[in-house]
Amino acid sequence: MKLVRTEILEHFQYATLSHRWGKGEPSLRDIEGRNIYSMPFTRALGKLQAFCAVALKQDYSWAWSDTCCIDKHNDNEVQETILSMFSWYRQSALTIIHLCDVADTDSFVNSEWFNRGWTLQELLAPRTILFYTRDWSLYKNIASSNHKTDAVVLEELETATGIESRFLTNFSPGMDNARLRLQWASMRRTTRPEDIVYSLFGIFDVRLPILYGESAEKALGRLLAEIISLSGDVSLLDWVGEPSQ
Repeated sequence: MKLVRTEILEHFQYATLSHRWGKGEPSLRDIEGRNIYSMPFTRALGKLQAFCAVALKQDYSWAWSDTCCIDKHNDNEVQETILSMFSWYRQSALTIIHLCDVADTDSFVNSEWFNRGWTLQELLAPRTILFYTRDWSLYKNIASSNHKTDAVVLEELETATGIESRFLTNFSPGMDNARLRLQWASMRRTTRPEDIVYSLFGIFDVRLPILYGESAEKALGRLLAEIISLSGDVSLLDWVGEPSQ
């Protein structure tokens, strides 16, 4: 029975995509029931095709992208997805990170990927990650099975994020170092202001209602109240960081 379970788990291991959204990203309704390789080419579709090709090259039969694996017309599904996003990246066997603004020979330190709100949990949650450049080349041709275990990449990650390597390689969601976790997010941006707070729910391991239309300040107030209620750490009220735009 244990062997059967192991075989099933190995078969259903999946890769996830982390990236910056661009124009015309294919949705679930765009690709449902269709072969993505026979659809009319667009830059956004090309990214999805390349991601799937890389996942297959890494021996994964299943791949998940936030652009087209969520029915964004279903409010309940969107809410549940946001609350489950950290777990999905944590449970993935590999997260493939595409840096669309990094050329093959460049450093990724100044990539816009490090300034976006949602990508913080997409960096912290997975145990295994690989960075790919604009043209889908492995970052600096560093032939590692996991860039989180590569000393060169880790040093650059610390520079790009301001996050110590011990958190990058072994992150646990929860209330520990709450002020520090808020600081990590303080300089990041999201398209919808309240998303900067929602993107932290998984990092703090809390489940709160997603209320699009509320202000970022109200969303942050709800999150802080939940953290204080669960941890008893009122020192968070003294925390001041740069507001996200």
